Amino acid sequence: MAKIGNKITELRKQKGWSQSELAKQINASREAIGKYERNEAMPSVETAKNIADVFDVSLDYLVGDVLKPSFDKRMIERLEDFELLTEEDKNHLFALLDAFLRDAKAKKAYA
Repeated sequence: MAKIGNKITELRKQKGWSQSELAKQINASREAIGKYERNEAMPSVETAKNIADVFDVSLDYLVGDVLKPSFDKRMIERLEDFELLTEEDKNHLFALLDAFLRDAKAKKAYA
């Protein structure tokens, strides 16, 4: 499991930001960001939430065992909205999704 500091560093570098730029985005000090990234200190829940927000990842990804940030906020919002659908509509979407996933797996297998 990656430590939170490693994830913060990776996400920050993906954005091309310095520690100072990240600190400015979340209203923290550069020194605090450095300590988080070196795993010398843990951000408060509020600060961790702010960090997750600026990187558009879930708090679960940032602090948990989630290996990929692929379940970003947009994906999670869609999954939550999925519950608003009727059972029939859910089944239609599952069938459509299954077809796309099958095609994507086939393309990957033959690439």
